[in-house]
Amino acid sequence: MNAWTAQTKADYAALSTALCLCVCAAGLFGEDLVQRGRRQDLVVLAHIAAHPGAEARGIARAVGAPERVVARNLSRLVEIGLVLLVEDDVHPALRSYRLTS
Repeated sequence: MNAWTAQTKADYAALSTALCLCVCAAGLFGEDLVQRGRRQDLVVLAHIAAHPGAEARGIARAVGAPERVVARNLSRLVEIGLVLLVEDDVHPALRSYRLTS
């Protein structure tokens, strides 16, 4: 509303303030999305710490998240070196995860 009234009255300070608020709100929304992924990583990490050798499907059921989301979390955790993928000669869906030492 402030942006609309600023245009009709030619109040450019109010218009720039309104635009700045919109950009800040979008930035905070984006940051919240990034933090949500990190929080989910911590939940998955805690489950693996309590249940070494857990499989992705079991982790997803335990934390109440879709398997594709947990797979993304596990990929990030393996990439940064917190979790180790145990690659025995089993089907990829049955691979297990444990904390690195």
